[in-house]
Amino acid sequence: MTTSASASIDQFAAQLQGVATLPQLGLIQAQGEDAANFLHNQLSNDVLLLPVGQSRLAAFCSAKGRIQASFVVIKTAPDTVLLIMSFDLLAQTLKRLSMFVLRAKVKLSDATGQWQLRGLLGDSARAVMGDASPWQTMTRDQSHAVALYPAVLGDSHVPRALWLGAPSQALPTGAELSTEVWSWSEVMSGVTLVTQPLFEAFVPQMLNYESVGGVNFKKGCYPGQEVVARSQFRGTLKRRTTRAHSPVALSAGQDIFTPTDLEQPCATVVLSAARPDGQGFDALVSGTLESQQTGWRAGDAQGPALEMMPLPYALLADI
Repeated sequence: MTTSASASIDQFAAQLQGVATLPQLGLIQAQGEDAANFLHNQLSNDVLLLPVGQSRLAAFCSAKGRIQASFVVIKTAPDTVLLIMSFDLLAQTLKRLSMFVLRAKVKLSDATGQWQLRGLLGDSARAVMGDASPWQTMTRDQSHAVALYPAVLGDSHVPRALWLGAPSQALPTGAELSTEVWSWSEVMSGVTLVTQPLFEAFVPQMLNYESVGGVNFKKGCYPGQEVVARSQFRGTLKRRTTRAHSPVALSAGQDIFTPTDLEQPCATVVLSAARPDGQGFDALVSGTLESQQTGWRAGDAQGPALEMMPLPYALLADI
């Protein structure tokens, strides 16, 4: 169903053109002959069979299946894998991953300072990626670009991509965009990476990861794999992420309530950003399926109402 909130946003598509700096993101490098195999055994997606020059979305979970970090994974060489992730989780994730290296021939390091990282929107993304599907990668000279899920604004689909290049590389061309505009495009894509306020808050399906290529149910074991698989195959998923419009500012990790329960929160804000016209805020919110029918309120059960907006992609059905 198209809501009044979603019906008016296609007018912003023309503003989502250009290049954004992304200080909120960082990179971990895994290098060594066991790099792909090591990460394959730790993450929710297949890294072992990931071709060189390609990418995937993946989650790093606790033994209880809760996401501790998530990544755009790029294999840049047979022995080198880069993990693009939220910078506020990088240090603790690097430390935890390093605990599992043991005798594996792999070295993990913070590679944030070794790359220029930019977000590309609209024509700037299309100039680099063409009409590439999400998670396809283009490699040229010393740079890599990954096609992301587009920002869906009404009837408009605005291309989005991540670009990383060596410090000496010329940047992609385009108008300079703010981090806030990039975050808003991320909300409108329906796909985001986990940040510090969301540490261990969700199993991957609560962020729709299985529906956007972030979980491989056929690969071998990894931390939390049994919980993730059981959630999918036993039809026990009771919480999903959707888009919502709010008249007030929201923040990642904030509780959302429903009018039918005055005390217990029913949802959690995943990511929020201001609309380009200043008319409120759009957000990704992960909440119970029941509460998505009864409605959401910010702050408490009597707080400002959030307006549901349709997801820009189909969800994988429970099995």
